[in-house]
Amino acid sequence: MEKYFELSNKVLIPNIGFGTWRVPESQQCVDSVLCALDCGYRHIDTAYFYKNEKSIGEAVHQSGIHRDDIFITSKLWNDFHGYESTLAAFEESVKALGTDHLDLYLIHWPNPLKYRDDWARANAETWRAFEKLYRDGRVRAIGVSNFMPHHLEELMKTAEIAPMVNQIEMQPGLNRDKERECNEKYGILTEAWAPFQIGEVLNDVTVCALAEKHQKTPAQIILRWFLQKKVVPLPKSVTPERILSNIQVYDFELSSEDMAAMDSIPQHAPRHDPDKIDF
Repeated sequence: MEKYFELSNKVLIPNIGFGTWRVPESQQCVDSVLCALDCGYRHIDTAYFYKNEKSIGEAVHQSGIHRDDIFITSKLWNDFHGYESTLAAFEESVKALGTDHLDLYLIHWPNPLKYRDDWARANAETWRAFEKLYRDGRVRAIGVSNFMPHHLEELMKTAEIAPMVNQIEMQPGLNRDKERECNEKYGILTEAWAPFQIGEVLNDVTVCALAEKHQKTPAQIILRWFLQKKVVPLPKSVTPERILSNIQVYDFELSSEDMAAMDSIPQHAPRHDPDKIDF
């Protein structure tokens, strides 16, 4: 299997990203990103809200890897929706990251508390700024995060450029069939945050049985399931051994029966309803 998927605008995105949620500015953050880059990751996912953009920029600089060879994603936080505030927030993020451009920029949430009464208009103005950043060459791809079908349908009423990515919570037991079908309708690639359900799904009996069958870790089984669904998972770890093993998933394949077994894991509710978040 190739290590890249192609976005709707032909940009290649490494199909496993390194997640950095809950790893704030610290030497641990720098070290974990350096470890990931050393292990072969070329896709780093961050956000203004994670408060670690400076550490990630430092790790990228220290790695010695050419900036053009690393795919960096960040996200616009909920306080900054709107045209001018989006442009200002973008500049703050790229400055913290020590770069002049992003490879992917996402609207973090579609309906934050601050804009609850007028979320559709706020998203439209925000997206207009995203389109400017894209046309100006400041971002190689633009997208959204945590957008459900009704959010996408509303955004597409005014968008001139369709989002290229939608990053949503997804893991075995939260298959997101309806959301992925809507993404595909607009040519949007799905990314998955919390691919291990904060570790919980690693103990699932189906996952563990397949791990034994293939002589792989439960995490590797899950990540392979994502890749075969054409979804980009964003595994997060600060443990070097796990960082390495999480990217060693290109040397085996799940059968159609294996995939069906993973798909049939009982479904649970997502962690957040984007229309009811209190942030």
